[in-house]
Parts: sequence; C-alpha cells; structure tokens
Amino acid sequence: MGLNVGGLSVGLGSCLPSHPRLPRFSFTKPRQVAVAAMSDDPISEWILSEGNATKITRISPVGGGCINVARRYDTDAGSLFVKTNRSIGQLMFEAEALGLGAMYETRTIRVPKPFKYGSLPTGGSYIIMEFIEFGARADQSVLGRKLAEMHKAGKSEKGFGFDVDNTVGSTPQINTWSSDWVQFYGEHRLGYQFKLALDQYGDRTIYERGQRLIKSMGALFENVVIEPCLLHGDLWSGNIFSAKNGEPVILDPACYYGHSEAEFGMSWCAGFGGSFYNAYFQVMPKQPGFEKRRDLYLLYHYLNHYNLFGSGYRPSAMSIIDDYLRTLNA
Repeated sequence: MGLNVGGLSVGLGSCLPSHPRLPRFSFTKPRQVAVAAMSDDPISEWILSEGNATKITRISPVGGGCINVARRYDTDAGSLFVKTNRSIGQLMFEAEALGLGAMYETRTIRVPKPFKYGSLPTGGSYIIMEFIEFGARADQSVLGRKLAEMHKAGKSEKGFGFDVDNTVGSTPQINTWSSDWVQFYGEHRLGYQFKLALDQYGDRTIYERGQRLIKSMGALFENVVIEPCLLHGDLWSGNIFSAKNGEPVILDPACYYGHSEAEFGMSWCAGFGGSFYNAYFQVMPKQPGFEKRRDLYLLYHYLNHYNLFGSGYRPSAMSIIDDYLRTLNA
C-alpha cells in the first residue's frame, strides 16, 4: 500500500481511505546489506561515486505518496528514483531493498532494482533504486504468467518467512521463519491482526472468533503440498504497472516466502481477470481446494484495512470469519 513508486505519481485508489494512520514499526535485527556511510548528503554522494554519474542535472518531486517523499534524480548517467522519510530509521527501507532484491534476482517479473539505502544525517532514511518509465496498463495474461514464474523460481530452504520483518501498508508484518505454513499464517498473519484489533479497538468478538478459526483452519489444507514461494505480499492495483515496452512491473513489496495462493489476498483491489488467472495457472497449476481457501487469504488484508482505516472493513472480515466457522463447524 506504499504509494511512492519508482517513476510515477500514484494517487490513492478507491481501495484505500485518504488518511492512513502514522506508521508503526517493529523490526527484527537488520542484516547489513548495501548500507550507505553517513555524510552531509549521502544520496548525492552515492550517485556521484558508485552511481557512476559526474553531475546531477535535475531533481524533481514525484507526488502522490502518503508515507514517504519521492524524487526523481536525473544525471548524466541516467535517472534514479529516491524515497526519503524524515521520521523513520533505515530498517523500513532495508526491508524494501531486500524484498525488491529478492524479486529482482528471480529474473522473472520486472521490479525496480534497489541500489542503496541508509540513514540521513538530519534524521530519517532513504532508498535509491532504478527509475522505470511507465506506459499503459499491464497486460493481464503477461502479468499472470510472470508472477507465476516468480513464484516458481523464488524458493527458500529456510521455510516460510523472510530474513527481516517488514510492513504491509504501515502495519508491522512479522516474518519469523517457520517450517509449518498453517502455523505461520495463523500466528504471524491472522493472529497478529486479531490481536491488533483487540488491542486497538477492544474488539473481543472478532478476536475470539478469529482464534476459533485459527484452531480449525488446518482442515482447509488437507492433501495440499505447500512449498515456500517468494511473494510480493501486497499486490493490488496501486503496485502494478507497465514499463514503456509493455512489460509488467510490480513494486512497493511486503515480501516473504509463503503459500503461492496468499499472493491473491488483495485481489479484491487488484482487478485480476480471467486472462490473469488462466495464464498464472498454466505455470503454477491450481491446487485442490483453491476456492475454499481463497477467502482465508482475503481475510488477512481485510483485517489489516480494518486495523489501519477503521470499522468500514470490519463487516467484510466478520462475514468471512463467520462463513468459515459454519463451514468448519468450529
């Protein structure tokens, strides 16, 4: 749900209210990957050294963001996209860089290549990445095929999770490694959101019914082999674009390794059509019980929207919970 993107100003769509709460973060200890040294202007310093430019010709704002400030840096070596945040440390951008990097390394669907992240001397942090010129809307069938190729190529021997915690929107997303998908999804996805609703709103009804669902949802995964796949994690229309050559581009990830079907959790706000799913399932065949589990993955994102934006999303979440409790006799 982050709306400052590599090369385009993105307005808030109908899926999101216009005034999200301030971000809340809770990260694991970071890995030191591509961290910039401190200087008066670490962004320009990197561009004019490791970025292979001899001069910066223009810096222009890229509007539309609600969490970060985005700018395009034009140089004699090409253009770069830079996001800054004056109130948040570098862990948020570390997580974004690791997610973009993991997707980039699959050499499947196109994502902006991350180059550097670090701290700002006056407080806050930044990330520098590839600037991509966007064109028309991505072709649905190509998007479906490329996404499936990423899921097929992006595997993990560590199980389900990710090397760092990250955020979905501004909500912390816990990615502690687990060998059991049902346990991981129950504890770190649904369970976290149910507890957040209890703490934030005192919503004991949704919390208690949610706990019943978590205890019984294993039946939905019978006779299904689940392999950890690299997921974008927050795939909605605001994070899907097309390059000038028509190639699909996805960005602003909340990456982790999980069940491939969880990628469709934001489908209610992504506009995926029949050609998308047909192309996807030609590469990643549909698993038994797919339709039965679909709403379970929607639930995570409805709960997150409830916790971020308020009670307007609660009825959708409660309807899914109650339907599953009836189906599972829980």
